[in-house]
Amino acid sequence: MAESVEKLEDGIVRSAEQVSSQIRAAKDAIASVIFGQDRVIENTLVTILSGGHALLIGVPGLAKTKLVETLGVTLGLDAKRIQFTPDLMPSDILGAEVLDESTAGKRSFRFISGPVFAQLLMADEINRASPRTQSALLQAMQEQHITVAGARHDLPKPFHVLATQNPLEQEGTYPLPEAQLDRFLMEIDVDYPDRDAERRILFETTGAEETLARGSMNAEALITAQRLIRRLPVGDSVVEAILSLVRSARPGEESGETGKFIAWGPGPRASQSLMLAVRARALIDGRLAPSIDDVLDLAEPILKHRMALTFQARAEGRTIPDVIKQLKARIG
Repeated sequence: MAESVEKLEDGIVRSAEQVSSQIRAAKDAIASVIFGQDRVIENTLVTILSGGHALLIGVPGLAKTKLVETLGVTLGLDAKRIQFTPDLMPSDILGAEVLDESTAGKRSFRFISGPVFAQLLMADEINRASPRTQSALLQAMQEQHITVAGARHDLPKPFHVLATQNPLEQEGTYPLPEAQLDRFLMEIDVDYPDRDAERRILFETTGAEETLARGSMNAEALITAQRLIRRLPVGDSVVEAILSLVRSARPGEESGETGKFIAWGPGPRASQSLMLAVRARALIDGRLAPSIDDVLDLAEPILKHRMALTFQARAEGRTIPDVIKQLKARIG
């Protein structure tokens, strides 16, 4: 029995080393095209390796679309993009049945798949679509299949959605309800690049030749990595840190003095997301087990779209990142 366990552990270690080198190569390939967004690249890879979806928040022109295109090429995934508009209908993204007539005159319905049938889907400005269309996509994200005319159609594997939102202009938008926001594993803020990165952007993207993305993985390798992440060990101290952090982000006794600022907080799905994300981050760094530092670094992107502040807290000028920072300080 002990020998079989030891062989199993050796197999996990060898697989982890191989997968980790593939992921680091993919990360370097993406960074050779997307400049000055290292944290965004890492968090996006963590989301995909965890089997989840991400919400990218940033002003126009910060390479969000370019990031998704590059991820598709680097990870060997079939990538598609949908530009969400108020007149977009659910059938525009899911697909629809059309009536076909054969040469013999026999008529039958045929399903034509929509752009949601992709392995990596960019939902550009998702808050510009109507709630009906939003819910159609978000249901597909959760259930990994769609139903049209009573027939089930499974989505390809893997299936990941990277949705974007513009934080500036909210006129004519339909903000995502809290229950739908919870379906996103992370909310990733895309900030402006620093001066050196922007200088590099100027030279790399306005010359006669432009650096193109190169493939480093494929869908099968990605699925293998996702399965491996669920087998990586997590220490008791890390598990306790996850529980303490998530539970303290809810109103109640465990939040202490900070609880008076929290109107509602994250559910168990946040704990599940954090448990997977810290493993994925450890594997990207070439480690076989996550640490408490991983929990602290990933706390904000996983928790902030799953929390709301009270009127008192907003009146005092407090923000959700400030509250999360206070909660993190209690852990370490």
